Amino acid sequence: MERRDKHNYYLDLAETVSQRGTCLRRHFGAVIVKNDEVISTGYVGAPRGRKNCSDIGICIREKLNIPRGERYELCRSVHAEANAIISASRDQMIGASLYLVGKEVTSGEYVKNSNCCGMCKRQVINAGIEYVYIRDTKDDFRKIAVQDWITDDESLEGVKGY
Repeated sequence: MERRDKHNYYLDLAETVSQRGTCLRRHFGAVIVKNDEVISTGYVGAPRGRKNCSDIGICIREKLNIPRGERYELCRSVHAEANAIISASRDQMIGASLYLVGKEVTSGEYVKNSNCCGMCKRQVINAGIEYVYIRDTKDDFRKIAVQDWITDDESLEGVKGY
């Protein structure tokens, strides 16, 4: 039996975590890893104690036909990356990697050209995370150096979405 490579192993964990998501559009899961140890996990869901979109049966961003990557202030949920980051201390995250998987709720397909939104990018940068791995298919992923998000600051150019 062939052993699964480490990056896909952690992405598989993130995919499993995503199954707890309560968003009606997309389920994302995030896993933060440092020195081959899982530091924290996170999935998309409303803040503790608030009703989730899956509970109330409506997504306001969907209702208003807002494109992905825009107007997140209207969303009820906290993103998977943010939930993973707030569940770990910064000293644990400095130099760590974040593994991210997103799936479309309606089709079960991986989110095409997935990436962290602008707000999550800022949190990943401040957390001290070094690399982000994003799943494209069951076996293929992209490795992003967080330093690239600092050097190539799309927010200066008014780029929306991802």
